[in-house]
Parts: sequence; C-alpha cells; structure tokens
Amino acid sequence: MASLVLLLVVVVTLYPFLHMLAVSLSSNANVIQNNISFWPKGFNLSMYKLVLGDPQIWTAYRNTIIYTVLGTLISLVVTSTGAYALSRKDMALRNSFTVLIVITMFFSGGMIPTFLVVRSLNLVDTVWGMVLPGAVSTWNLILMRTFFSGIPKELEESGRMDGLNDIGIFIRIVVPLSKASFATIALFYAVGMWNNFIFPLLYLRSPDLFPLQVLLRNLVLAGSASSGDVTSIGGDNMVVEESLKYATIMVSTLPILVIYPFVQKYFVKGAMVGAVKG
Repeated sequence: MASLVLLLVVVVTLYPFLHMLAVSLSSNANVIQNNISFWPKGFNLSMYKLVLGDPQIWTAYRNTIIYTVLGTLISLVVTSTGAYALSRKDMALRNSFTVLIVITMFFSGGMIPTFLVVRSLNLVDTVWGMVLPGAVSTWNLILMRTFFSGIPKELEESGRMDGLNDIGIFIRIVVPLSKASFATIALFYAVGMWNNFIFPLLYLRSPDLFPLQVLLRNLVLAGSASSGDVTSIGGDNMVVEESLKYATIMVSTLPILVIYPFVQKYFVKGAMVGAVKG
C-alpha cells in the first residue's frame, strides 16, 4: 500500500513537468489539437531556438550564475559563522540573541523599509543589492545552529588542547564534520537565489544586470524575443505563447535541477538535523 501511495505521488509530481516538456517540443498543429499528454508529437525545437536565440538570454544566464554562486557563498559564510556562535553555550547573551533572531521569522520591516535601507547603502542597481539583502535565512540559521550543537564538545576540547582558538576549531573541526549540513543549506540558498524574482524587480534598473527569471518573464509577457518573432510562428498567438511559456519554464528550471543528483547523498544526513546521533 505504501509503495502505491509513493508511486501515485511520483506520478502526480512528474506529470506536469513531463507535460510541459512535451508541449514545448511538439509541433504547432498538435498543440492546436490539444492531444499531447506526456510525449511530444511532431518533434519541434522552434520554441527553444526562439528562446535561446535571443542574445540577452546568455547575459541573463551569466548574471543568474553570478548571483547564485556569490549569494550562496556569502550566505553560507554568514549563516554558518552566526550559527556556530549561537551554538556555543558559553556565549554571552546567547539566548537573547536567539530570541531576537527568531522574532524575525514572524515580523519584518516590510518591503518599503527594506528598499530604503538598500538604497541608503547605495546597493540599488548593483550585484551586491542582489546577494546581500537576503544573505541570511533565519530558518537555515536555526537549522545549522541545531546541527552544530550536536557536535561532541570533547572534539572542541581536544582542539583547544592542540592550541586552536574558536576560529580554528570552527574551520578545522566543525566545518569538516558538517559537510551534509553545508550541502543541504547551500542547495536551499542556491535554489532561492536562482528563482529570485522580487529582488531584481526592486533593486535592479539596468537590463544588463537582469537575471534569467526577469528576462524570461519579459519574453513571455511582453513578447520581446527576437524582435517580435513570437507572433510569426504558427500563425496562432495563443498556441505559440503557450508553447513558448513552457519552453521558457524548462530553460529556467533544468539547470538548477541538474545540481540535485550531486547533493542528493547529503540530504539524508542534512535532513536529520537535530536528530539523535549514535
């Protein structure tokens, strides 16, 4: 029974993805007839040629990769160091800082105050405006703090006997023992940065800095791809727009999905944050 339920969940999860892929690879005639389920009919790459033929798409890909890599690294450094400090029971005002951080999960300054702060720091229309405002996720910080709290204190004591200070213990002992946690949290941050759509709309003004998500949105909603060729394919705007929308979703989704198999082995350990360790 459990296997059937899991199989049903897999089917329900994969079908929309396979359907979008099939529609984006099918000919206009088959899309018009609406007879495509999960297998493409009349194999056609015109939608992908249209999307990838726009020279701005590669600039957007470069920007997205820069934001994702840089933002993930900054987030990991800030989150891990903050989590390690909060995991130390001998830290002064540890509980008070924890309470103040947890409060931010339920209350925030709001969009306008955040924008005013970013503007006052001259981060608008810069790369830093994309990676610094959301550098720390409170939930991820709490997860890493819980993981670090489970590391045996005897290891830290042995490190101090060898002459290590707090920074040395963190770099030489805590980080090597927390690869699963780092990999899991890094994936959470990377996915969030890759799909980040609000920050570019708020903080970017130059089209040369737009990430992939903004460009694909403009391509679908404004029909800005390849000087208006969107309306000249197939003779039916609705059909072409539907196929184009699915093609752009695939283009923006597949790269980040490729990362999952490489970090999948860390999920089990990373998901057990806070569990009893034997």
